[in-house]
Amino acid sequence: MSHYSTQNPSTPPPLRKPLYRSRNGCFLGVCKGLAEWRDISVFWIRLAVFIAIWLSGLWLGLAVYVIAGLIMKPEPVIEPSNDVEQEFYDDIASSRKRALKQLKRSFDQLDRRTRRLEHAVTSNEYDWERRLHSGR
Repeated sequence: MSHYSTQNPSTPPPLRKPLYRSRNGCFLGVCKGLAEWRDISVFWIRLAVFIAIWLSGLWLGLAVYVIAGLIMKPEPVIEPSNDVEQEFYDDIASSRKRALKQLKRSFDQLDRRTRRLEHAVTSNEYDWERRLHSGR
């Protein structure tokens, strides 16, 4: 065993938290999202952003901040528990139209399957009497 390794080899390495815009931030949640992503106090991030905006010129700095707020995905309401949920959330956050089309396709497929099942069960060819009395 190497003296450099401090983790148990059977445990997976810790997953890195994805960068999201916080839902509880002051203005667009960019600073709080960065602070949560890097595990730094939000005060230091806000101070650094304020200094960067002040040094770069007010309008340029604010434009970069607003663009960052529009580009960053909002933090999920409920944390995804596995990769499938994470992929689903990323699809919704990146393209709502595509996610709605995929959801509509899934519901249309379920609707067609339900209609076929209802047709088979309620059709005249479905002989309940034959099936009920076949046990005699």
